[in-house]
Amino acid sequence: MSDIRHFGYVRVSSKDQNEARQLEAMKDLGILKRDMYIDKQSGKDTNRTGYQSMKNSLRKGDILFIKELDRLGRNAQDIKREWQEITQEIGAHIVILDMPILDTRQYQNGLEKLISSIVLELLSYMAEREREKINGRQAEGIATALSNGVVFGRPKQLITDDFKQAFFEWRQGAITAVEAMKMLEMKPNTFYRRVKEYEQQNV
Repeated sequence: MSDIRHFGYVRVSSKDQNEARQLEAMKDLGILKRDMYIDKQSGKDTNRTGYQSMKNSLRKGDILFIKELDRLGRNAQDIKREWQEITQEIGAHIVILDMPILDTRQYQNGLEKLISSIVLELLSYMAEREREKINGRQAEGIATALSNGVVFGRPKQLITDDFKQAFFEWRQGAITAVEAMKMLEMKPNTFYRRVKEYEQQNV
């Protein structure tokens, strides 16, 4: 059919990650830029702008190319649900580039469809286990860093001499809190948090 369109879906987990590798694979297939959809966010759910736009564009017989199986979802249940919706409800094909056996175009009879289903079950389970291992290693790394005294988040600001001077003048009534904040170039929440810290240190 001449009206069959080829789509590409690309997802990276954050804005800092590079999607170039996935995009290059889509370009090699000759997929038009208008038919490539990109998300830069976690796969924790399917409520992703690019993904939903892509699904709304898919029609029966169209072909969706994805670099890796876990781009579809974060866990085995999500992956299987999306696979079923696209291939059975919409009637489009899915091709996982890194796993040629997951190419629904080649399955025309019941036995091959069964094989695909079994492989998908296994691979989606493996993708979920791998993600859990990665998250586990991250948690272990954070725990180790904390035990070694590494502090995460914004560095705590020190109580400077300028702050002490402004604090003293404010407490003596020589200046207002607003004036003290202006002198120190602090926002109200930062100023009062620093006041609390300083007072606790000098109880």
